[in-house]
Amino acid sequence: MELLLKKTIDKLGRIGDVITVKPGYARNFLLPLGYAVPVSKANREEIERAREQALAEERARVDSLKDLATQLGEASVTIEGRANAEGHLFGSVSSAQIAEALREKGFQVEAKAVRLDAPLKEIGVFDVQVHLHADVEASIKVWVVQAKPQ
Repeated sequence: MELLLKKTIDKLGRIGDVITVKPGYARNFLLPLGYAVPVSKANREEIERAREQALAEERARVDSLKDLATQLGEASVTIEGRANAEGHLFGSVSSAQIAEALREKGFQVEAKAVRLDAPLKEIGVFDVQVHLHADVEASIKVWVVQAKPQ
């Protein structure tokens, strides 16, 4: 059965794509939930307008994320931790701590956007990637320093 997608569905297609699916999948899932419509000239025109609007919104979102990436590239954060004499932390610095430090500086970044190969376990300066979008990444400097004794 041929349908025209009204929404982007992972592993199936994007808005405006003509897809071929089994009739049961169309009747029981795609059509009742409004994810797809039968292929017709009127539906194609409506979906094309929706697709153009969605692309324009996505472009605006990517532009704002590129601005944020530029600002993040100039920023750095400092995280204090207790460490031994050799500089090994008692614990580690995680992506959640880095995201929290960025939020304190006014950047709205989620913890899952901060990409660490492994938690930071030593004192030093590290370059950390922040993944904002499939096309937008930023690199920030993270300073891990010895906490002052209380």
